[in-house]
Amino acid sequence: MNANLYALFAKNFPSDLNRCCIETHDQRYYSWLDIERASAKLANLLCSLHLSAGARIAVQVEKSPEALILYLATLRAGYVFLPLNTAYQHAEISYFVQDAAPELVVCSPQNFGWVSQIAFRAGSQHVFTLDAPTRGNNRGSLLDRAALMSDQFTTVQSQANDLAAILYTSGTTGRSKGAMLSHDNLASNAKVLKDAWAWQDGDVLLHALPLFHVHGLFVASHGALLNGSKMIFLPKFDTDQVLHFLPQSTVMMGVPTYYVRLLQDSSFNRDLCANMRLFISGSAPLLMETFHDFKQRSGHNILERYGMSETTMLVSNPYEGERKAGTVGLPLPGVDVRVLNTLGNLAGVEEIGVIQVKGPNVFQGYWRMPEKTAEEFTDDGFFRTGDVGKFDRDGYLSIVGRSKDLIISGGYNVYPKEIESVIDEMPEVSESAVIGLAHADFGEAVCAVLVLKKAAKLDAASVITRLKSQIANFKVPKQIFFIDELPRNTMGKVQKNVLRQQFQN
Repeated sequence: MNANLYALFAKNFPSDLNRCCIETHDQRYYSWLDIERASAKLANLLCSLHLSAGARIAVQVEKSPEALILYLATLRAGYVFLPLNTAYQHAEISYFVQDAAPELVVCSPQNFGWVSQIAFRAGSQHVFTLDAPTRGNNRGSLLDRAALMSDQFTTVQSQANDLAAILYTSGTTGRSKGAMLSHDNLASNAKVLKDAWAWQDGDVLLHALPLFHVHGLFVASHGALLNGSKMIFLPKFDTDQVLHFLPQSTVMMGVPTYYVRLLQDSSFNRDLCANMRLFISGSAPLLMETFHDFKQRSGHNILERYGMSETTMLVSNPYEGERKAGTVGLPLPGVDVRVLNTLGNLAGVEEIGVIQVKGPNVFQGYWRMPEKTAEEFTDDGFFRTGDVGKFDRDGYLSIVGRSKDLIISGGYNVYPKEIESVIDEMPEVSESAVIGLAHADFGEAVCAVLVLKKAAKLDAASVITRLKSQIANFKVPKQIFFIDELPRNTMGKVQKNVLRQQFQN
């Protein structure tokens, strides 16, 4: 039996391959037969380059159906896909290319000059270009070469533990690490999520996420491909486009920012969501206020879940059953999740501790970092996620924060999420971020950065007075900062390292 992930997808393609697989925002249609033939052409091109077994293929291109087809072709041909954030600049690309040593690099035509210099200096043999078709006739050299190839290809036989992809972590502390994911890591998670989220015949996925991240490339795309479901492919999140396509869709996956933006549009209502079956949120914490406001406006409870680059999805609120605001839900079938307290024992109900996980979805290790890999796994095989959380009495997991964001102030452990939850309940506050800043007496001082709602007025003294009546004194921020907007990465996560740097003095 072939463990190649593409073989799993192909087995679940609709019997009628002429049905639509991808529809774009500008009314281009790709049938399942188009996907099969185009990925075959690209796979034939990759094989014609005589790349080494397990060669990495680094890709930094704009989102398009062709970019997704390139990923599928890489799987089919037995190579390792390395997606790179389109926002990465010269120094970042240089690091990733030198570290991963890809034999082939694919970039946008406008970046060919500087990317090719980096690639060839690092030893890459080939650099191709791929453009989003909306930009005109210049499709790029990759598709031009692939057009000459046969549209028939026998998917390469892969073993379960063969690498399918390498995803670099964000690297907010130290070097970015390449998480190695196998065909089975990705296949096992896709199959679990198909059942957990009750994918069904006739589902249509509204795909507004980027393709360089676990959420858009694996969770969303894999879900639709494994279910034989049509995708409505948007180049990025655009409120007007999402509102236009919602009535034609049944499933949407997004980051919390997407749902906040929908709520800001007065035309978003229950009628637009009448055909929708499921809204899913991840990649960053969903505020309880957003959860409740969305329910009121749309009639839908957003399903929040939890995962990471190294593990894909780990925990999810149930499709049927209570979806608890402020939690990421219950461990997925086949995934073991435990929370350990400061003594290294299993934490009790509502006791905060470090989150560790084990399962077939957990990655193979960090690329060329055997010591770091060994360090991140326990003796009994659990992966140390670096996240801090707690279970409630019903077994629902809440994420309190990252262990690196833990603030130790005057010898006390302070978890930012706990304080943020209280601040965010203040009617004047839109959102907040709690950070630790160097302090002569306390080691670290608890500080809070607040974004206020439009026209709201609030001063630091009032915030501190309110907090003193709700939380222990050592948790109350020593200083309050007000800014217009929290810095976020492309997946909507607040960049606390940027805030710490901004306010360090």
